[in-house]
Amino acid sequence: MTKQLKLSEIVPDHLFGKRLDQVLAEMFPDYSRSRIKEWILADAVSVNGAVQNKPREKVLGGEQIDILAELPEDERFEAQPIDLDIVYEDEHILVINKPAGLVVHPGAGNSDGTLLNALLHHCPGIAEVPRAGIIHRLDKDTTGLMVVAKTIPAQTHLVEAMQAREITREYEAVCHGAMTGGGTIDEPIGRHPTKRTHMAVSQSGKPATTHFRVMEKYRAHTRLRLRLETGRTHQIRVHMTYVNHPLVGDPVYAGRPRPPRKAGEHLLTVLRNFKRQALHAAMLRLAHPITLEILEWHAPIPQDMVELNAALRADTAEHGLDYV
Repeated sequence: MTKQLKLSEIVPDHLFGKRLDQVLAEMFPDYSRSRIKEWILADAVSVNGAVQNKPREKVLGGEQIDILAELPEDERFEAQPIDLDIVYEDEHILVINKPAGLVVHPGAGNSDGTLLNALLHHCPGIAEVPRAGIIHRLDKDTTGLMVVAKTIPAQTHLVEAMQAREITREYEAVCHGAMTGGGTIDEPIGRHPTKRTHMAVSQSGKPATTHFRVMEKYRAHTRLRLRLETGRTHQIRVHMTYVNHPLVGDPVYAGRPRPPRKAGEHLLTVLRNFKRQALHAAMLRLAHPITLEILEWHAPIPQDMVELNAALRADTAEHGLDYV
């Protein structure tokens, strides 16, 4: 379904000589440049009563601009009363701490029961915002912080900030193998050539950069803090697998569990029962899309990762770092 949008404005004189797409982007900053260009090409923009579908056409100033466009709505999705762990909320944005098991957006095999369904129930007006204000995703079994836009202006500004790498996201993870230090993985990511539901490092993929540092060393595992510069699908999981340190519990990329030699029964049980990737979005920092105030949130790691770290720490204390 779509919602009709009507905008009317006079071109200010100081925009004399600029291109139509640039002028509209400045006149209507609540909407992205790509969306404005789509409207122009779709004959949705009129200048002095005549349709203008050439983005590069110059303006003189004083022209009457009328936009009659369609905005997608997510009303086809059902609003459902699903509990949300809300960390912050105002009239423009919402920050949640997503639990494991919650799918972000309806898709194949998950037609409802998602974060989007929950958002439509919590904030019905968000149906007017494309994708119900979701500007970035976490995998189903990744926990932690996500920001959601409640209005179109907030969404436009957050998407632009994300694209400009002005939103900082840091994660905690536990990976297989004893790492000696931090570093950066700068490798493009694309679809796996044969497994279409998987991602992989691929020279034909999109640029992807992950920074990481060691927080704690275990006997045969490492606790990491990671920061994303880009937001590719499965980015951390794929990058850590690429450097031969897949995340504990990752059902897609980690392969069979690899416990350290002579591990005690408690650690073996914890590792055996850890059925999701050990990955948590722990910190989110951004400039508020409307007030521009710098905001930062932290979410403590969930109980299953607390128990995982405790078991690995106890195993290391028992055997020592050098015994694998």
